[in-house]
Amino acid sequence: MAKKLRVLLAKFGLDCHTRGVNVIAIALRNSGMEVIYLGPFQTPEAIAKAAIEEGADVIGVSSLSGGHMIPFFEMCRLLKEKGADNILCIGGGFISQEDAKILKEKGVAQIFGPGTPTDSVVKYIQNRCTNEPIKG
Repeated sequence: MAKKLRVLLAKFGLDCHTRGVNVIAIALRNSGMEVIYLGPFQTPEAIAKAAIEEGADVIGVSSLSGGHMIPFFEMCRLLKEKGADNILCIGGGFISQEDAKILKEKGVAQIFGPGTPTDSVVKYIQNRCTNEPIKG
């Protein structure tokens, strides 16, 4: 039996628009993943620390406020500094293609924009984190 994937979800700072991240949390849970939801008002430090303490395989951060670049940079820097840059980092929300390109250069593996089907997120995580064939 394969290890259950652990996904930590959160939102940076004052961005409290949580509908999208809640939908993703349900989809991940329904696919058999364990979801740790920190909720809104998180700092990069708190997210990195919680991911390490919880043994997360994936960190997913939703951003709808436009203030995502520096917090993502800081979170990725902290993970690397603590030897935990093997944790897959993904983002979602209103993040421009230009910003997504820069974030990918800094360590964020993928950005999922508004309207992305939840099964696309599930399959992406499964493909990146397991060696098992993904159906569908």
